[in-house]
Amino acid sequence: MNDPTALSKARPIRVTVTGAAGQICYSLLFRIAAGELFGRDQPVDLRLLEIEPAMKALEGVVMELDDCASPLIAGIEATSDLKVAFDSTSFAILVGSVPRKAGMERKDLLGVNGGIFGPQGRAIAAHASPDVRVLVVGNPCNTNCLIARSNAPEVPADRWFAMTRLDENRAKSQLARRAGVQVAAVTNLAIWGNHSSTQYPDFVHARIAGSPAEEVIGDPEWLRGEFITTVQQRGAAVIAARGLSSAASAASAAADSVRAIREPTAPGDWTSLAVVSRGEYGIPEGLQFGFPVRSTGEAWSVVEGIEHDAEAMARIRRTTEELTEERAEVAGLLGPG
Repeated sequence: MNDPTALSKARPIRVTVTGAAGQICYSLLFRIAAGELFGRDQPVDLRLLEIEPAMKALEGVVMELDDCASPLIAGIEATSDLKVAFDSTSFAILVGSVPRKAGMERKDLLGVNGGIFGPQGRAIAAHASPDVRVLVVGNPCNTNCLIARSNAPEVPADRWFAMTRLDENRAKSQLARRAGVQVAAVTNLAIWGNHSSTQYPDFVHARIAGSPAEEVIGDPEWLRGEFITTVQQRGAAVIAARGLSSAASAASAAADSVRAIREPTAPGDWTSLAVVSRGEYGIPEGLQFGFPVRSTGEAWSVVEGIEHDAEAMARIRRTTEELTEERAEVAGLLGPG
């Protein structure tokens, strides 16, 4: 329950959300208004960015946000102007991207989205608050984040995150269902690498009610086969089932990611975020790579000392190769960072 006294004293945090008229944001924005991302006593000044053709739809979303009468919303500004959108923002959630269409090669998708995330990175560098942090949700999110980050060398590299939490949540749900437990019992589930079909959901180091997941599940064939492929292909399965890509679950994962960045990680646990590689586990420096991460609320660190068997190493190598290939394909879009 909101504390009116605390609300009256708290300084609003400015939050920018892009692609604000889209499906994911239709769930995400109302979670922000309810205090699920930044706290139930933290007022938020929203800047909502859309392309010009979508501004009418965004107007309707703003009407609905107004009609919620949330005491946490200190202000809302809808815009198609990058400067206005990112002016003095402390947290940017980059959701808007061009989806892959029939006949489109991945290289083409990367190039099109580079035209979105390069300018956004430059606008963040030029106009955002010095304390800005950025979560990239729009796919292909790892490389989109790399593009934006490289075009904003003034912003420290450790302020940039790409979302692998949706994959973590999917993996936790699969393990919990198989074990017959609640999802909260599943911890220490990391997603290594890319948010794509090459990702490695690390069940070996996951825990279920504190015990190794492998021991609890007791079915290595399922874990190394169906479990991994289900998590890797879940996005495609959702599209096949509902005719649209993941939206509510992606918004939920974005909320989880923001909290994971802003709040301390539970003792002994870790979460999954794609952060800039500093060479950990032999991953090439500069890639935006999914790692197991812990946060103090002020800073994050990659969990060290995790050992992988040969199969896991091969899977991590494959996803690393894919991200390296993506970086090469967008080399012309990368800034000096």
